[in-house]
Amino acid sequence: MNSEAIASQVVFGWSATWVATVMFIAVYAMIILEKLNRAILALLGAGLLILSGVLNQEAALHGVDFNTIGLLLGMMVIVAITGRSGVFQWVAIWSAKKVNAHPMGVLAMLSIVTAVISAFLDNVTTVLLIVPVTLVITEALHVKPYPYLISEVVFSNIGGTATLIGDPPNIMIGSAVGLDFNAFVLNLTPVIILVMAATLVPVWLVYRKELVATPDARRHVMEFNEAEAIKDHRLLKQALSVISVVILCFVLARFIHLQPATIAMFGAAVLLLLDNFSKDQEEQAKAVHHAFSEVEWVTLFFFVGLFILVHGLEAAGVISAMAQKLLAATGGNRNVTVIAILWGSAILSAFIDNIPFVATMIPLIKSMAPTFGGAQGLMPLWWALSLGACLGGNGTLIGASANLVVAGMAERAGHPIRFIPYLKSCFLLMILSVAVCHIYL
Repeated sequence: MNSEAIASQVVFGWSATWVATVMFIAVYAMIILEKLNRAILALLGAGLLILSGVLNQEAALHGVDFNTIGLLLGMMVIVAITGRSGVFQWVAIWSAKKVNAHPMGVLAMLSIVTAVISAFLDNVTTVLLIVPVTLVITEALHVKPYPYLISEVVFSNIGGTATLIGDPPNIMIGSAVGLDFNAFVLNLTPVIILVMAATLVPVWLVYRKELVATPDARRHVMEFNEAEAIKDHRLLKQALSVISVVILCFVLARFIHLQPATIAMFGAAVLLLLDNFSKDQEEQAKAVHHAFSEVEWVTLFFFVGLFILVHGLEAAGVISAMAQKLLAATGGNRNVTVIAILWGSAILSAFIDNIPFVATMIPLIKSMAPTFGGAQGLMPLWWALSLGACLGGNGTLIGASANLVVAGMAERAGHPIRFIPYLKSCFLLMILSVAVCHIYL
């Protein structure tokens, strides 16, 4: 759907490009002001795009990434059921005791664990598993969870950049170019290790004085018996079995030809079945209602509205125009083009969904093959696009799916993560990580 075709449908003959752009900026500004819930704003903006004629209803639904929605929903249900076994409390106690319950040690450990898991699982699944652990640890140590949650968000996006399966942009690039798992590991994992080390330094400098636990609190945590945290051994075995199979299927998704949403939703259904098989109707109703009540519905509906808003920009040609201008400004110099793609992707991905941006950039980069000596000459451009698009998600609260999921979970736990404080904390961390990649490239 091109901008000319849409323009004739827009009310009063207005420009689809301008309507989509103004609508997105207006919603974004209201999200920053935090006067209304972000789900309300996103859904209102999406509805106005349809009513104004920028998108019809079919196009709007086409813009929603139901694979992401299904993945989120399925994993939220799995995590909710698994949580009843007490396994997250077990992990929390074990993690804290491994570093002698030192608050900064716990922060560093959970951040690194988050990054490693994100390299093999999607970032959203990772934070869904790690955040409940974090909240338990911080409550026991009587320290604020905000620094931990922020660090985990950042490291989930960093870790997801390291492999083919770690982040959707990498999957898209790998599929379009024919790059396998080993290619991503060899080319991106080394720089991601450097980025992780570089990121831990300012995190330590900023929070080292704030994260202090009393000797009594640390001693109390060290005296915990992690075995006593397991409340339901049968459910634990069932949940860990399902999670193991789900993770294996994520790793093998390319070979078994299943989308992550299918894997997550089916895994949730199987775990619901195992958990409720021997219960009567009343117990089943309570268990199922509890599982679904733990789902972050506000976050899911925000995603629906956001996907439609971004699709409006894409359909109106805004994203394509921005990408084309970015490439045209480089003047055909490959080194300049590499750096322009890296920084342009990072900055744009901090404010808009990186998936439609990467989808637009792929054919544009492919078209530059004759200029840069064929497909092999484009390889630095692909790594620049991957690093910029994935790491750029750390820049703002709406830059990546994991950011929003953690924000939703934090808000429900009584520790809301606001847009401006997040921007102040993480935008500079994103700039630092991209600067490391700039040197590497």
